[in-house]
Amino acid sequence: MKSNQIIKDRAFDIHDSGTTRPTDVARKLAAEGYIEQEDVRTIRRNISNWFKSRYVSETNPGLANECDVAGIPLDSVKHGWYKGKHWSIAFKADQEEGPTFEDMLKDHMEDVKNHTFRYEKIKREPLNRPHLLVIDPADVHIGKLASSFETGEEYNNQVAVQRVREGVDGILQKAQAFDIEKIIFVAGNDILHVDTPRRTTTSGTPQDTDGMWYDNFLLAKKLYIEVIDKLMQVADVHFMYNPSNHDYVHGFFLADAISNWYRDCENITFDVSIAHRKYYAYGKNLICTTHGDGAKWNDLTKLMASESDAWEGGQSKQRRYVYTHHVHHKIVKDDIGVTIESLRSPSGTDAWHHRNGYQHAPKAVEGFIHDKLHGQVARLSHLF
Repeated sequence: MKSNQIIKDRAFDIHDSGTTRPTDVARKLAAEGYIEQEDVRTIRRNISNWFKSRYVSETNPGLANECDVAGIPLDSVKHGWYKGKHWSIAFKADQEEGPTFEDMLKDHMEDVKNHTFRYEKIKREPLNRPHLLVIDPADVHIGKLASSFETGEEYNNQVAVQRVREGVDGILQKAQAFDIEKIIFVAGNDILHVDTPRRTTTSGTPQDTDGMWYDNFLLAKKLYIEVIDKLMQVADVHFMYNPSNHDYVHGFFLADAISNWYRDCENITFDVSIAHRKYYAYGKNLICTTHGDGAKWNDLTKLMASESDAWEGGQSKQRRYVYTHHVHHKIVKDDIGVTIESLRSPSGTDAWHHRNGYQHAPKAVEGFIHDKLHGQVARLSHLF
């Protein structure tokens, strides 16, 4: 890799030749061998600051001189406060804000544009005893940070991703005893731990975090694509997204990005609206998934009857199920005509949960087998 000054000089040359967006400049630097391909996203921030610094120097030479006298880097002028002889300067401490939403969108569109979408339709042979597999990595919280020094267990992005991979593989292995005709993959449900650059949930609750929000978003996207590609080798997939309280905004963007990624794939269908309860009918099964932070359990049966077009009344033998999340531990209730079940989570215990004693529930990824006529016939758990 070349020296920082050489990279900086070449970045300005590229900018002056007409390529002005920092991301595009970084990609050209990589193409020309000035930086490694994996450093594109990292150096983009530096390039943005270099361009801003030169612009401010040219348009506000007095400000540039004052920064030089005060020893404040010009490209850091944004947050904080310094009062000099001629200028009052707002500046920021060593703090990364990350790319704007527009940058994230452009990056995603670039990924989509470069992706070949060569998902040839997989033709399936008829099965003797077809079943539905519900696979539900619940409350993964990519971005959560837990330290064993305080809570007794480690949890970070690496652990989160590895547990989802192992959990999905474990459920698929246990499901081999059944003929799987269809898979429901339940997505969302706090897949991301925070929803703002300030490391808070959607409602503003601060969190202990691992990694930057934008890196975690891309990590979750890559993980979902990896899992879906694997599931489609087993059976056609229905992707059901549940909005959730930790990542109400970014979780929705993530689900929409995944649905666009597979827009030309015939072996997967999507339900990625912002609706808080999703329904799916399979044979005599009616299945609802919801995060669990909204409607009360006592209301879920009535809501299912009111909201789902697939609800069969009267003396039908319909098997009805609601899978909820949010609480990270197992609760099962047979309501009148509906079984309601909360799922365990693979995520670790952070400082707040440890302090309040909300821990020691088994960590797991769970799945469920549904027979077309008899409903849920098996529960599958991969424990950590």
